[in-house]
Formats: sequence, C-alpha cells, structure tokens
Amino acid sequence: MEPMGELKRTHDCYSITEESLETEVVLMGWVHRRRDHGGLIFVDLRDRKGITQVVFAPEVDEKSHQKAHSLRSEYVIAVRGRVRRRPEGMENPKIKTGMVEVACLELRILNTSKTPPFPLEEEKEVSESVRLKYRYIDLRKPHMVENLTLRHSVCQAMREFLNQHDFLEIETPMLTRSTPEGARDYLVPSRVNPGRFYALPQSPQLFKQILMISGMERYYQIVRCFRDEDLRADRQPEFTQLDMELSFVNEEGIMDLIEGLITHVFSRTLGIELNTPFPRLTYQEAMDRFGTDRPDTRFGLELVDITDIAAGCGLKVFNTIVEKGGVVRAVNAKGMADLSRKDLDVLTEFAQSFGAKGLAWVKIKEDRSWQSPIAKFFKPEEQEAVMTRLSAAPGDILFFGADSRSTVDRVLGELRLELARRRNLIPEKDFNFVWVTHFPLLEFDEDEGRFKALHHPFTAPSREDLDLLEEDPARVRSRAYDLVLNGIEIGGGSIRIHQEAVQKRVFNALNIGDEEAEEKFGFLLEALTLGAPPHGGIAFGLDRLVMLMAGRETIRDVIAFPKTQKAQCLMTRAPAHVSMAQLAELYLRPDWKQEEGQT
Repeated sequence: MEPMGELKRTHDCYSITEESLETEVVLMGWVHRRRDHGGLIFVDLRDRKGITQVVFAPEVDEKSHQKAHSLRSEYVIAVRGRVRRRPEGMENPKIKTGMVEVACLELRILNTSKTPPFPLEEEKEVSESVRLKYRYIDLRKPHMVENLTLRHSVCQAMREFLNQHDFLEIETPMLTRSTPEGARDYLVPSRVNPGRFYALPQSPQLFKQILMISGMERYYQIVRCFRDEDLRADRQPEFTQLDMELSFVNEEGIMDLIEGLITHVFSRTLGIELNTPFPRLTYQEAMDRFGTDRPDTRFGLELVDITDIAAGCGLKVFNTIVEKGGVVRAVNAKGMADLSRKDLDVLTEFAQSFGAKGLAWVKIKEDRSWQSPIAKFFKPEEQEAVMTRLSAAPGDILFFGADSRSTVDRVLGELRLELARRRNLIPEKDFNFVWVTHFPLLEFDEDEGRFKALHHPFTAPSREDLDLLEEDPARVRSRAYDLVLNGIEIGGGSIRIHQEAVQKRVFNALNIGDEEAEEKFGFLLEALTLGAPPHGGIAFGLDRLVMLMAGRETIRDVIAFPKTQKAQCLMTRAPAHVSMAQLAELYLRPDWKQEEGQT
C-alpha cells in the first residue's frame, strides 16, 4: 500500500465537468468498475458525490498503466491526472461527468479490498440480513448515500427554519426516570445508586414542559429516543425525532407553524412546493370515512355506514350484529366488478387476517341488479337504498363489513388499501398531508380494567369536555393533533395541561392516586403551581418523514446503522453478553446459566 504523500484532493468525483477541461486534478475514492481494453484501462472512480471515468494509457504514464492492471473492485486509490473531453461516441449524458474523463498521470493504491460480499450495482437484489451485517459496504451504494444526504439536508432545513422563528435548540437528559405509562422503557442500572435504575427516554416530554415553565418559550431538538417494543418496518428500538414545545399558543398556532416548517423542508430538499393549509379531519371524521386515524387520502374508496338499512334486511347475521350494537359498513370498489372468484377468495382471506369472520360482496350488473350470495336477502328498495348511499353504478363491486365498530373499521380500512394497491390507484409521487384532531383523551384497557391515555397523561382535555372527566371519561376529547402523510403518522402533539388541578383530575381518571402521582410526577405537579404558562408542542418521527420523502418502504433504509426486527445489530452483534464482573459492579445477579467463554 502507498501513502497519499503530498497529494491533496482537489475535486470530488461529481464536480469534474467541461469547465475543468485541461486542468490537473487529484481525485480519491473507490474503484467502482475496471474495464481492460488492451492498451487502455478504464476505471470508474467513485466517491460519496458521484463517479468520474479515469483512463490509464501507457503513452501518458507507463508506471500508472502497469499498476492499473492490479486494480479490483473497491480498491481505494488516489489519482492525479488531466481532464480531457471523452472521444466522440463515448459520452455518457446520463451522469454529470459523462462528457469528460481524467487521463491518469499518477496512481497511488491507498488500500486493497477483498471481493465484497455483494455487488454494489443498484439492480442487484441482496437480502437485508447480509446488507445489515456488512452495512459499511451497503452504505457505499449510491441510493444509500442519497438517503443519508437527504436526511442531513432535512435536519439542516428544520434547524434553519426553527432558528429563524426564535427557537432555542436545547438538549435534555438521556438518563432519566422510568415512566411506564407508555411503551416499555429501556432500563439502565446505576452503579453508584445500587438497586436503582435510569430509563432511556421514550421522549423528552416532561423535560420540554419543564423548559416552558422555565420561561424558554420556544424549544426544539433533534433527539434520539428509545422504546422497548415489538418492531416493524417503521419502528426501531432507537429512533430520532424533531421535538418541539412552545408557550402561549393554541392548536391553530402550532399547526400553522408546522405547515410553514414542512413546506420549507420540502422546498429546500426536494424542490417541491406544497399547498397549505393542509386538510383537517377530526378523529371521528377520519374513522367514519377511512376506518383509521392515519388515513391515506391519495385515493377514494371511502367507508360508508349502512347499519340502518341492513338492520331491516333478511340477512340474519346482519340483523344479529346490529341488535348487539354492532355496525354494518361498506366500501364501493368502483369499476372492479371484474374481480374473479379466486380474487374474492383471496380478499376474503385477507379480511379474515384482520379479524373479519367473512367478507360479503355484491357486484352491480348492467341492469343495476345484484350478483351476490346475499342478494336474495335484500328487497329491491333496500338494494336501491344501499346503491344510492354508496353512489354505486354498473361495473362496481360493494364489500360489506359487519361486526363491532372497531373490527369493521380495521378490516375495511385495510381492505381499501389492498384494493388500491391491486388496482394501482395510489399516485406514489404525491404527498398528501392531513391533520387529524380531537382524539379521545382516554381509552379503556380491558385487560387492566381501567382507562389509559391515548397519547400521554399530560395532554389537555377539550375545555368543553372537562366536566365529563368524572362523569363519562370515554367521551372526553383531547386537544391533540397528528400530522399524517400518505397514510403514515409522521408527527403528533397536543396542547398540554398547565394547571395542577386539571392534571390531578386526569391522573384520577387514569386511576393514578395522589401517592403514586406524587412519587412519579411530583416535580411536575409542583412546577405547575409556580407560574406554568399555557403551552403545547409536537414531535416528528424524522426516520418516517425521510423514508417517505426518499420513496423508501422501510426506515432502515434511511438510518445509517439500524437494528433488525429482533432489535439486533448484525454488524456489531449487539446486544451481547457482558462479564460477570460487570454485572457484579451493577449489583445484578443473573439467574441464567453462565455461558462458555463468559468470565
């Protein structure tokens, strides 16, 4: 191997253009591809920014030409050479540097490389486990560089906007106390306080509220958070969020500010100008129309309630469900009556995977008559009423869900997405934002037999619903709001409780007694008595937002070193065993058997 010596990089592999003709340059990077054409050797030299073609010719520099024969994929090299125009017919207009090449005057091989575990060509499919094990190779792929560059640009644009709007970037602690009202905490044992534990923060929620009480007025940070929960494509045990809090604001003020932030980010990073204000739906409207509080509004196929019509029809299963307080709802899949029996069987199995007992359907024929196993149970006037309610026409197919409201919403909400995917109804390059507001404050947990906070216990109840906290907690609406993009929640927040008396009433509704409240949240309750201003905030899932902006399907593609769905790092093999001595220092006594090699 050779040192760089006196060579200093003058350009990256993306900036060599016709403006650089006849200049001497020094490039450094990786051998992306080598092509030996006998007398000439061509190397595509790659760095983070792009690719430049380097030509090794014996008449230009014999020594470099000889050394170039030994180059292989992913060797690290330094090249000094002169920029010249590519010969006619050999240009590559697809890349910025495709009109020029660098004739090598000096080659230094800075390091060699074994054959990589997988090729770096974008079109080659590689299993994710292999990609994550050799993440440092995977990150060399151009699309991964683009993803992380976009993430960087998004963070810079966020900071730029918030700094211009009088926010302070303030760090909050990583070691805090456990507040097990939400997901499971990651616990950290304290060596100097035996038997006691810190928790890694699920969010900086309490600290940012304390900052508002401290008079900071406008706070943000791009912060790492941790949740010990089951993982999926858009979840990780450690994730990043843009966290914000403001004093002396209401819901409208926060939503207006966030729309300005998001439009700034999209304009700066993607060159896309978004239209504002974003549409707004109440939680109830979202559930009624889409069956979910995270609606994808890029297409129709909205849910329609027909409980009143179905209640009187001759189909006993519908009658029984309605009598028990259930609902009958339907989706009109317009123009999809050509679905085959096999298609319908597959869709039925799909619906059953989300809790449906079956999937009733009706095809609308040219004469507006029904083709369906359930057609005979509906009188002509009932059939017409259903079609009118669903704006049905010949060539449509109607799908019905009958069960509890939550089951029907879940099944039909997923079914509309599946139908849209099957018929390519989703414009994938569109960015459809929607605010969802007025969530329920509490939800009843059947397993624990008590109410739990839908968001967190510091969210303010709607003023007009305060008196329901003791009388009918399930009907209390919150001052919470979520921002949804293309069916994925990217941000959520609320106006907070800023009065001690109201916070105690919410704790009581959650069955958190005075003693428990004092033990867990006494510092907050005391702070609320010492001049707490009205305040509210929001947090954005940075990983999810960048994933959508990059057009990727998993947040693992926009995180440099993600974990697997088992919360493992395949590259470093974390989590790992630690020594018995380390455990003893932390006063931990494991009850598992010491494994071979563990000391």
